[in-house]
Amino acid sequence: MTILNTDISLDLNERHSVGIRIWHWTFFIVLTASLITVGLASTVFRTRNNIDLVQSQLRQKGVIVDKDQARAVAHEFSDKLWGLHTWLGYILCFFLVARLILEIVQPGEEKLRHRIKAALAFRPTTPGQQGEQQHYLLVKRGYLVFYASIAVMALTGLILAFEDVPVFREWRAPVKQIHGFVQYFIYGYVLLHLAGAIRADLGRYPGVVSGMIHGRKRR
Repeated sequence: MTILNTDISLDLNERHSVGIRIWHWTFFIVLTASLITVGLASTVFRTRNNIDLVQSQLRQKGVIVDKDQARAVAHEFSDKLWGLHTWLGYILCFFLVARLILEIVQPGEEKLRHRIKAALAFRPTTPGQQGEQQHYLLVKRGYLVFYASIAVMALTGLILAFEDVPVFREWRAPVKQIHGFVQYFIYGYVLLHLAGAIRADLGRYPGVVSGMIHGRKRR
């Protein structure tokens, strides 16, 4: 999508630097892994869901354990997943800082704030251009909401990870609620982003997905 008005250009199929492309895909992989650990730890490996299974399997081997003993065994599986989730959270914190650095060091025309500013300064002359402008701004503002959500998840996650710090221990209950609530914004954004990117690539803006891989814009 390209709209021209004097020297201002809005381009949905924009060129992305190598740094942004590497960040995008590695961040996507780590975020996906983090979401998978949450899903598994909350369902398949949830402690209370496996107590009876542990008792049953040990009973078949001639070992009888009570529920508390079975719970201790079942808890180890979910505990390992939550431990992995914590380490993936540290990596996501690193990626968040790296994205801020990339925003600073990128060429001016590739900075997110520059593109949003240019889009706001654009003055459409037709209904079609106005629609394109609104769509462009919706996409860019969506990025900002996503980054803000990730920042909240990172900060609350760090507080939960370092709960042994006295002041953090006092905050644990409300912070855990915030951390659990904001995750649904992340799920929603990821699904909308994937669906929107695929729809755009197959529709009016071919090259959106491949452009994030090799960096070349559609001609």
